Amino acid sequence: MDESTKPSPDGQWAGQWLGLVVPKRHAKRSVTRNLFKRQMREVMQDQAASLAPGLWVLRLKAPFDRKLFPSPASDPLRQLAREELVALLQRAAARR
Repeated sequence: MDESTKPSPDGQWAGQWLGLVVPKRHAKRSVTRNLFKRQMREVMQDQAASLAPGLWVLRLKAPFDRKLFPSPASDPLRQLAREELVALLQRAAARR
């Protein structure tokens, strides 16, 4: 660990670390899992200034309806994922 990744004496981390969990049981196709991970990274980067520094883990908790999104990487699926992530991180920022 270098100096930038160690917690400060008061236990606070410098910057933000991001962990992503997209279980295969919720998104069977790798294309879809990669789409979700890309969206998670992009939204986290966009919202970083409003979020507290530290360790962040984003996890896909429930499967999406494959009947509504038959294409594994469709634009509507990408847009829905982005909207939900933005709303989630805005709620997290408001708790700060």
